[in-house]
Amino acid sequence: MSLEGIRVIDLTRIIAGPFCTQLLADQGAEVIKIETTKGDPLREQGEKVHGLSWYFASYNRNKKSIVIDLRSPEGKNVLEKLLRTADVLVENFRPGVLDAMGFEDEVLKKSNPNLIVCSISGFGADGPYANRPAFDFIAQALSGFMSVNGERDGPPLRSGLPISDMVVGLYGAFAVSSTLARNTIGKKAGFRRIDVSLTDTMISLLSFQAANFFATGNSPMRSGNDHQLVSPYGIFETNDGLLAIAPSNNETYKKLLTALNLESLSKDKRIDSNRKRMGNRSLIRKLIEPVLKSKNSAYWIEKLNAAGVPAGPILSIPEVFEDPQVQHREMAVNIDHGPRGSVKMLGFPIKFMGEATYNPNAAPELGEHTVEVLQNLKFQEDEIEQLLKKSIIKQYSANNQE
Repeated sequence: MSLEGIRVIDLTRIIAGPFCTQLLADQGAEVIKIETTKGDPLREQGEKVHGLSWYFASYNRNKKSIVIDLRSPEGKNVLEKLLRTADVLVENFRPGVLDAMGFEDEVLKKSNPNLIVCSISGFGADGPYANRPAFDFIAQALSGFMSVNGERDGPPLRSGLPISDMVVGLYGAFAVSSTLARNTIGKKAGFRRIDVSLTDTMISLLSFQAANFFATGNSPMRSGNDHQLVSPYGIFETNDGLLAIAPSNNETYKKLLTALNLESLSKDKRIDSNRKRMGNRSLIRKLIEPVLKSKNSAYWIEKLNAAGVPAGPILSIPEVFEDPQVQHREMAVNIDHGPRGSVKMLGFPIKFMGEATYNPNAAPELGEHTVEVLQNLKFQEDEIEQLLKKSIIKQYSANNQE
């Protein structure tokens, strides 16, 4: 794996940070997740099976868990020793919290001159909103993302997924990986702090919506499932349901008309250009949807794709994981979690050609690796015993689990 031999100290919780470190772990990094005695709150969210949150398990596979009381001097000493051995620290505290704990940049740099620190927050490390609390929903709202989602005459809509958490996690993992790559080619970056925020990364996704606004000064309007630059492009009815069709240019539009036996529409002066079709969406729908309603979705998916017109079903979540392409690409995997049973979770979307099938390890129990990690740091047995007795650290015990 590309990050094998890299050690990451993970001071994150919930989704954004854990997703970032999960991506690093999926590529072979050793990720040591530091938790409080109560653990990552995600351990208590989502559906549980045999006392294990599958939501937590899916974001924390391939990691080690240690429990440290970071409010105590002894606990901070353990963290400091860990950081000396690390390549990367990822944290998603509010800006200033790491400093308040005594781990300012100068302290970190002195302890480990080549440490990469990736800080994930709602609004970034500086600016007038830096200290505001933020969650995915707020980032979706403030970034403009929600303003372009929904029907034209309806309210703004959020994504059903925690999209800003996922996007910032991706950017964080990308930034860490690119900095590590620079180090491996002999151009040592030295101490680096990476600052990524939910809001910034969501704004970076505004794509043609932002480009058109910059060009015209006009605020984009919501358009539901219709594309804002192309028509016809959206969801249409067949005789047994709904079908997504995406003819993205005039050439593909002509292929659509041929497949529907509606070639004559290419000469219809009301809709003979994309600009005209954009202004006559209801007309083009009235002309092509009756033909689509004459057959079922499966028929049109086969016919349109054969003609070079992108078309596909709108699948429910259960249907997604029954789909033969999804199964072939192993986008759902089963991981043995010992007494917790087998856990099904999302697969890794990047395929490294010629390498073995992706086979992740189970998410850790709370504090499962505490003693192991401290032993590797050369802590003496009596030191570890004292830290355990004083509750500075905690080791997983099956008797304490649900």
